[in-house]
Amino acid sequence: MTEKLYDEDAYRRTFFAHVTQCLKKDGKYLVSLDRTAFYPEGGGQPSDTGVLNFVNVLGVHEKSGEIFHMTDKPLPAGAAVTGGVNWSRRFRLMQQHTGEHIVSGIAHRLFGGDNVGFHMGEEFLTVDWSRPLDADQLATVERLANEAVTKNLPVRAEYPPREALSRLNYRSKKELTGAVRIVTVPGYDVCACCGTHVAHTGEIGAIKVVGSQNYKGGTRFFLVCGAQALEDYGEKLKSVAAVSSLLSAKPEEIARAVKRLLDENAEQKHGLSALLEKFLAGKAASVPANRGDVYACEEGLSPEALRRYALLLAERCGGTASVFSGPDGSLRYALANSVGGDVRPLCKKLNAAFSGRGGGRRELAQGSLLAAREQLESFFGDSAERVL
Repeated sequence: MTEKLYDEDAYRRTFFAHVTQCLKKDGKYLVSLDRTAFYPEGGGQPSDTGVLNFVNVLGVHEKSGEIFHMTDKPLPAGAAVTGGVNWSRRFRLMQQHTGEHIVSGIAHRLFGGDNVGFHMGEEFLTVDWSRPLDADQLATVERLANEAVTKNLPVRAEYPPREALSRLNYRSKKELTGAVRIVTVPGYDVCACCGTHVAHTGEIGAIKVVGSQNYKGGTRFFLVCGAQALEDYGEKLKSVAAVSSLLSAKPEEIARAVKRLLDENAEQKHGLSALLEKFLAGKAASVPANRGDVYACEEGLSPEALRRYALLLAERCGGTASVFSGPDGSLRYALANSVGGDVRPLCKKLNAAFSGRGGGRRELAQGSLLAAREQLESFFGDSAERVL
């Protein structure tokens, strides 16, 4: 069994220990010690990283009470080592984990439901809540969580005696036996937890809900805490400044400027669509009527324009119209027939001949081909006439 120094003092950054074993695995080494301040991955919290002497600790995990440190070099059994925890990473995780406790405790008390899973990442942490939480409810949770931060409350981690534990009303994701470690934020949360936490809520810094989504009948929401919140704000501030410069608008006016730009863009697209419709109708009208089956190659047609031109040609020619667009080797197609014919057999032949994908109804089909334009001439031969 490894003595867990992090359990007693989450602020311990260095320690002395002895190597009890060293196993090689997949080009790395699994080193166990008689004592460690490295937190192993578990309970939604990633493991610590750092060094043992001059050897890098890349990850840590626990199995049957033994803690294994994955290193990039071996350490001989019996060797004395000095361990150093990557403090900046550890403290970020402590901020996140304590912030999650406060948020989950508030949400549980106000709106019911439970935290059924969470994960701490480099950019944000996710919390999976068992019931739906809307934007207003999450805003309330966020406001109260930040009030807890400003109160700078003590955060206690302890193993209550069994009798005292039986009287406690605490959150837990599963039934626990034996000694249970309880983390308490007075007035906000009481929860069974083995992770590392800050000593006072003021050390968390800002807590911000940055997004949410429906998830398995409940809500998954995204939090940033402390250093993460500052970094998130900094990145978003840079984005706002960049958009502000591009639009020549003050930061507080960029939403209106973007709305105006989108409205202008929609108006221009509508105008271009009308011009394209006239252009395609004119091209179709220039083809002799009732010509029979035809095919055409046009540059730069969108899927919608491809369909429209095929339908116009089919109506004009009184047969099946096949229209292709795109670069050689990656052509898109639309097949249309407006006189009761069925384009699906032709669609299957094209797909088989040119490794294509696509399909549709009797009167209209679409897809894509790995074909060049000159190959289409051989494919259609005398069965359809090419129109320019």
